[in-house]
Parts: sequence; structure tokens; C-alpha cells
Amino acid sequence: MKKLKMVKRGLDRILLISSLTLLAVMVVVIIVQVFSRQLFSYTPSWSEELSRVLFVWVSFLGIAYGFKEKLHIGVGLIVNMLPDKIQTLFDYIAKTIVIILGVFMVYYGWLFTTLMGRSTLPGLGLPSSVLYASIPVTGVFVTLYGIELLFRKGMHQDFDGAAEG
Repeated sequence: MKKLKMVKRGLDRILLISSLTLLAVMVVVIIVQVFSRQLFSYTPSWSEELSRVLFVWVSFLGIAYGFKEKLHIGVGLIVNMLPDKIQTLFDYIAKTIVIILGVFMVYYGWLFTTLMGRSTLPGLGLPSSVLYASIPVTGVFVTLYGIELLFRKGMHQDFDGAAEG
């Protein structure tokens, strides 16, 4: 069990560090793009496409991080009026749906990534699969975090509303 926790912590760090690194690179690329356009009236052909690829990767990895930290929005207005046992049932149903979504993302994302490997991103010259590989990678994380959620209470962070307004 200790080794499993170490592996999970390692995956968590990989997700966080890679997301933050990609975000930082995206910001730098956009800054270079804007300044080169404004100061030199020249925009590098690769900058817009690279920032788009990085944005997709950061967005998809953010989905996985959101499940890890239980940050996704949940509307429980009706469910919260039900008895606790039924609330627990809905909680497990939602967690199961998350796991199924993750498995679908891995399977169909992989199929789509391999399919798109034959085309090329024109500005970067890289295979399009570089862009679409974010789907199965995120699917792996969503599946793992969905399984982890099965063993934790609740699917969303609880906010008491006191900090509003």
C-alpha cells in the first residue's frame, strides 16, 4: 500500500508540474507573439499554433486536476433534499460515471490520436497526434482519480457559503 501511495503521489506531481510548465511556456509564447507583432510587425508562424496546442493540453490536464482536488461544479439542490442513503447512492453513480468517462477518453482518445498521426500541424510541422494525445492522457488521470474518489466521501468540496458576498 505504501508503494501505491508513492506512485500516486508521483503521478500527482507529474500532473501538477507538467501543467504548470505548459502554462508558463504558453504565457511566454503569447508574450513573444504579442511583442513581436507590436514591435517588429512580424508574428512567428509557429507561435499561434504552439499556444493553441499548449492551451488544449493545459485545459485537459486541468480537467484531471479538478477531479483530483474535487473542484468541479456540482448542483445538489434536489439531491441534498433526499435521505442520506439515496444521496450516497447518487454519489457512487456520479463517481462511476466519471470512471466510465475516463475509460472512454483513454480508448477513443487513443483511437483518435493514432488516426490523426498521419496529418501534420502546419505551423509546427509536428504530427496532429501531439495535440490530440491530451485526450487519452487526461483519460488515464480521470480514471485514476475517479477510482480514488470511490474511497473518499463526497465528490465535490463543501462550501458553507459564508465566504460569499
